[in-house]
Amino acid sequence: MSSISLEECVREVLETAPLVMRTVRAEMRRHRAADLSVPQFRTLTFLNRQAGASLSKVAEHMGLTLPSTSLLVDGLVERKLILRNTHAADRRRLTLTLTARGQSVLEAAHGAAQAALAHKLAALSTQDQAIVVQAMRVLRPMFESDNGV
Repeated sequence: MSSISLEECVREVLETAPLVMRTVRAEMRRHRAADLSVPQFRTLTFLNRQAGASLSKVAEHMGLTLPSTSLLVDGLVERKLILRNTHAADRRRLTLTLTARGQSVLEAAHGAAQAALAHKLAALSTQDQAIVVQAMRVLRPMFESDNGV
């Protein structure tokens, strides 16, 4: 393999990652429940990765104010997609988790996105697919610890 500079590596990640995520998000949105808004769907996705998160963590992730996030969460609780529980150690703190129904909504959208990506990646040779897998395995630990879920 030819020598690649750090700058070239960074440029490729910065240019390619958003394109991949655009496709993933489009497929996830396309297959979300029809009556679920994109912010509601993003909230479910966040809580799937951060079970037990506080309202303020959801607000921070969504880029919303606490009152706006509270209204968003209220709607999801009413629809039985998430549960609002009192924190075991601090009764003043609430934690948010997905219900089985919320998990089911996410799984359906995730399956559809996976099928769409499989269709795109099938165009790669098995050698190139192996390169993609290896690259993702190298990148994953570097970004898993980031809170930018």
